[in-house]
Amino acid sequence: MKKFFCWAAVAAISLGQAVTAQAAGVSLDIGQTGESTMTYRLGTQFDFSSSWFQSDVGRLTGYWDAAYTYWDGDESASNHSLSFTPMFIYEFAGETVKPYVEAGIGVALFDSTELEDNDLSTSFQFEDRLGLGLRFANQEVGIRAIHYSNAGIKQPNDGIETYNLHYRLSF
Repeated sequence: MKKFFCWAAVAAISLGQAVTAQAAGVSLDIGQTGESTMTYRLGTQFDFSSSWFQSDVGRLTGYWDAAYTYWDGDESASNHSLSFTPMFIYEFAGETVKPYVEAGIGVALFDSTELEDNDLSTSFQFEDRLGLGLRFANQEVGIRAIHYSNAGIKQPNDGIETYNLHYRLSF
């Protein structure tokens, strides 16, 4: 499985090189699960080249997000995951600071199916995300709730959530 994660990281970097025409970003999230496991997430984002429903109030846009998360628990709770999620953002109009709300559903692969006292049953998980924050200059800060579940593909389907502080720097 560790070999898979190395190859997936190389593939994600290659994907990043292939879409350099789009705006890109790097993000860092620090969070915690409901059972106090710390999470550290490093991601890369590529903005959609389109926006919709543009008005004086704001616009709908989004980005592709590829990320690595380290779940820092005791020996039985530590884990690693890779995820890929299309995110949709409603960005409110503003001069220098633009509030936003975001949501997305993607996929994730976990190194182990055991995390804290949860049995995920499968390494493959769906990633559901909700967040809000502020964009300014080429940066953003926000908060996120992320839920992982296998959607009943295999039982038990305990799932897990993490609640994060988020920072992104765009290029």
